[in-house]
Amino acid sequence: MHLRNALLMAALLVAGLAGGTARAEGEAAGEFDYYVLSLSWSPTWCALEGDARGSPQCDAGAGFGWVLHGLWPQYETGWPSYCPTSARSPSRAQTAAMADIMGTSGLAWHQWKKHGRCTGLEAGDYFALARRAYERVRRPEVIRKLGKPVRLPAAVVEEAFLKANPGLSPDMLTITCKAGRIQEARQCLTRMLEPRRCGADVVRDCTMPDALLAPVD
Repeated sequence: MHLRNALLMAALLVAGLAGGTARAEGEAAGEFDYYVLSLSWSPTWCALEGDARGSPQCDAGAGFGWVLHGLWPQYETGWPSYCPTSARSPSRAQTAAMADIMGTSGLAWHQWKKHGRCTGLEAGDYFALARRAYERVRRPEVIRKLGKPVRLPAAVVEEAFLKANPGLSPDMLTITCKAGRIQEARQCLTRMLEPRRCGADVVRDCTMPDALLAPVD
């Protein structure tokens, strides 16, 4: 019976590796291939999570559109997370200083803990790099100027980003959806923050023909 169980577990492990990306936690800091810059559409996050949490990001008139979800170290397949590091945790002042582009200081802290430590950088340097990456990408004004909710193919949002950023090609950017809504725009960058091709596990565009895109409040 023990041998049969062991064989079954081995078979399941092989099947899992063949069918998707195997992920672990606690990888070595600083060892990765490229970055994913993730921009979250704030009205979607607020509708699905933030409003229920009473997040200040979702207050009436807060005016958040594309916020910085994170700058994520990435392997060609898969990604590291929660890496051990000797770098000091960010101060409250450092995380609070990121709220203007991340919505809240709490998100900045979480992103450092899960992803920032894997860069091998000090917290201040990681946040500075993330801000620089965020400022380099042009967020399409046409999307921010929406006056009412619309349903549209996710590909239209990608096209808007490509038009606003002529140096990008479709394999450098992906648009994700969640619960029938436009969720995030994710751009792939070299370690020097230059646009590059995304790995096969990242460049999986949302194919919805009628994703909901709510306007900025």
